[in-house]
Amino acid sequence: MGFWELFIETIPGYKDAIINTINITLLGLLIGLGIGLFFAFLKVSKLKVLNIIADMYIYLVRGTPLIVQIFILYFGLVQFVDLGRLLSGGIALGIHNGAYIAEIFRGSIQSIDRGQTEAARSLGMTSTMSMRRIVLPQALRRAIPPLGNQFIIALKDSSLVAFIGFQDLFNRAQRIQSSTGMAMESYIIVGIYYLILVLILTFIVNRIERALSKSERGVDHE
Repeated sequence: MGFWELFIETIPGYKDAIINTINITLLGLLIGLGIGLFFAFLKVSKLKVLNIIADMYIYLVRGTPLIVQIFILYFGLVQFVDLGRLLSGGIALGIHNGAYIAEIFRGSIQSIDRGQTEAARSLGMTSTMSMRRIVLPQALRRAIPPLGNQFIIALKDSSLVAFIGFQDLFNRAQRIQSSTGMAMESYIIVGIYYLILVLILTFIVNRIERALSKSERGVDHE
């Protein structure tokens, strides 16, 4: 069997694997966005103890391999409650991505001119109100480009959940390689699928960036 024969023959099996990969990536990103925003607020807080808590989380997650985090969370949780591979893997990916997303949000928040916050306070807004109405909307727009890069990294990192038995793209490639003995061909094929997903995600992120840039120019002209 040649490369193209294997590629065409395995298309039906890859359909479910693609859906599973997208699902666990989205789950990890949603959890990561929530965690990241929470720890970003801790990072920019004036309370030193909250800064320390955020730093500990970020250093711990960024300083250890994702595969180790997945194994610890999956096999650790299984002793108490079986959340399944999708949820366990999604939580692990969320915790991991959250550390990087926290730094993205922190940088975006701190990049906003403090004069805007001071102006909001002079108008009678509380710190929470000025953060919600003035700082955060601008920070989120500025965070889109680095978030897009992190989303792409998260998509590729999701392949590691194959090692806890989750039936994603990489797991599918492993099973095809095991049954056919065509190792190089199997991994080239799965690489093509990942590349297609990354290109689609890149296109979506670029469109969002352009749409936000147009809206900002429209506001400036007004």
